[in-house]
Amino acid sequence: MNLLRRTLTASPLLLPLTVFAAAPAMQHLNLTESWIGYFSLLVFVLAYALVIAEEFTHMRKSKPVMLAAGIIWATIGAVYASHGIDHAVEQAVKHYLVEYGELMLFLLAAMTYVNSMSERNVFAALRSWLIRKGFTYRQLFWITGILSFFLSPIIDNLTTALVMGAVVLAVGGSNIRFVSLACINIVVAANAGGAFSPFGDITTLMVWQRELVEFQTFFALFIPSVVNYIIPATIMNFAIAKVQPDVSGEIVIMKRGAKRIMLLFLSTIATAVTFHNFLGLPPFLGMMTGLAYLKIFGYYLRRTHLPIGERRMEIGELGDVAAFDSFREVARAEWDTLLFFYGVIMCVGGLAFIGYLEVASEFSYVQLGPTVANILVGLLSAVVDNIPVMVAVLEMNPTMDEGQWLLVTLTAGVGGSLLSVGSAAGVALMGQARGIYTFFRHMAWTPAIALGYAASIYVHILINSHYFTSG
Repeated sequence: MNLLRRTLTASPLLLPLTVFAAAPAMQHLNLTESWIGYFSLLVFVLAYALVIAEEFTHMRKSKPVMLAAGIIWATIGAVYASHGIDHAVEQAVKHYLVEYGELMLFLLAAMTYVNSMSERNVFAALRSWLIRKGFTYRQLFWITGILSFFLSPIIDNLTTALVMGAVVLAVGGSNIRFVSLACINIVVAANAGGAFSPFGDITTLMVWQRELVEFQTFFALFIPSVVNYIIPATIMNFAIAKVQPDVSGEIVIMKRGAKRIMLLFLSTIATAVTFHNFLGLPPFLGMMTGLAYLKIFGYYLRRTHLPIGERRMEIGELGDVAAFDSFREVARAEWDTLLFFYGVIMCVGGLAFIGYLEVASEFSYVQLGPTVANILVGLLSAVVDNIPVMVAVLEMNPTMDEGQWLLVTLTAGVGGSLLSVGSAAGVALMGQARGIYTFFRHMAWTPAIALGYAASIYVHILINSHYFTSG
């Protein structure tokens, strides 16, 4: 350790750190121009390149970013230890761990419910109903997209993507073209719908919690959000044939307890909203409380389970071959996605701790102006998750009017649709529809999505001009 400390302190590449070496009371080092900063950036870029190449390497996306997170923070920790600063890095890691923990528990509860509804044949029954109604693939494309747009403001964009993605996979079957286009459509719709509601996205929630935008003011983004969704959806619409899925005539019946699990899921969402809105508690606590609803009901299903032929079936329900097991559905959660979020949050947190996000934000808002900077925030959100980007903006707290705060809320929310890795909805669907909805299939439609992105910004500036008070 002494050798490492002497080596790091003596290195001529650490000249930006020498001003801090004489001031042990300082708890934050400027590493942006040191080899530590450049090395960390390189590690993150290489890790993300492997994420993008998952379609070809078949390496799960969580693996490179988890390794990168460990390397980045270990490097930072070594430098801080060499300067006698023992606890600053530990406190920073714990801060980002709390951020990840809240997101992970929220997603775990949502994924468990989605898996449970799938196991109870909810989505298979919906697929059967849609096919029997005679909808074409093009009509199904619009139905799932519009449902995603209006569900997202209520149950958030990520949960919406998981639910509607399961429906698309069930309806689309082996039609890879339809499933991939429908997944892109869901991501765009869910992100657009989540932008005009405080509960639709974590970024909108953060802006609302800071009291930068009033609750009812978010709905001024409704029309720009509609524009953001409609333009790319209309363009993609022509790539889908007006043919019906293969009709097998099969009628799928939901298993026992399916309707009650759907009701419990709605109750869980209501609990999360109530906990946050009226009790000031984080939403994940409401989701985990709702997960307890499912587990207790699962206990009831197991205790009352009888194999097929030994119980009288209720109308519209199917008996179980195996008893319902809520822990089995927890195990079936998309752990690659959950661990990917860990890696991304910790990697970006490390870069933020080094100082890169602050430098980028300050340069943008001071040199380029808020309008250009807020548009760039959306583009950056397509590459780096919008949560740390919005955190950086909020920490900078640039002087902006309400129109500009609405603009950055819009761009951070819908900018992630430009690439599949730009939003939680896209990442989750890449895991759910692995091998079908991929980074490059999404990127093929990025020009159409970018057109909707630009149009939504123009419409916001045009119709919400009264919110812009500064020149």
